[in-house]
Amino acid sequence: MRRGFSLDVRKPRFGESLPDTMDGHAGAVIFGGPMSANDTDAFVRKEIDWIKVPLAEQKPFFGICLGAQMMVKQLGGTVGGNRDGLVEIGYYPLSSTPDGRSMMDWPEKVYQWHREGFSLPSGCTLLAEGTAAYPNQAIRYGPNAFGIQFHPELTHQMMVRWTTKAAERMELPGAQQRRDHFAGRFIHDTSVRTWLDRFLDLWIGTAEAPVQYQGLKAAE
Repeated sequence: MRRGFSLDVRKPRFGESLPDTMDGHAGAVIFGGPMSANDTDAFVRKEIDWIKVPLAEQKPFFGICLGAQMMVKQLGGTVGGNRDGLVEIGYYPLSSTPDGRSMMDWPEKVYQWHREGFSLPSGCTLLAEGTAAYPNQAIRYGPNAFGIQFHPELTHQMMVRWTTKAAERMELPGAQQRRDHFAGRFIHDTSVRTWLDRFLDLWIGTAEAPVQYQGLKAAE
């Protein structure tokens, strides 16, 4: 999945600054993390506020799990847990909406590691739905800003680390057992990686052939 872009990794949690403009950057990705988009830490608020930069400049933005929840907060939506305390930790079903299907094919199950979900803010298009516990799984805002609740970037090493260092989370209501995580990856990893590769084709392309965004329009 190498695409030829140089990475500029910024870590606001450790006091690193974020760019004032997306000039000089092809796009931005915010990954997940153990914190909540509702936390009052200064770096969390700063990162949520910064998302308005790529959105205002209509530069590609991709939020994964916490990153998607941060985008939702920036857009005036809400982030919160399931009212029955259910979590999603493991592989869970995914189904595309008509807007999602018109964009691409989606995997049947995806890897989750979260105990909060997000609402659908005004102006966003729902692309994929999940279980009743966390129905909003993939959204688009404008032509090139996307947020997903699941983790297509998962590697074997990440699964080992998460299920070891945060093993207690697999005791939460709705979570799957560790053995089921690895069994699920054996079954579903190929389709998820195929989806991610195709999504990146549509979202940003490559350094040599970046996506021309007037061709990737939001659903009417």
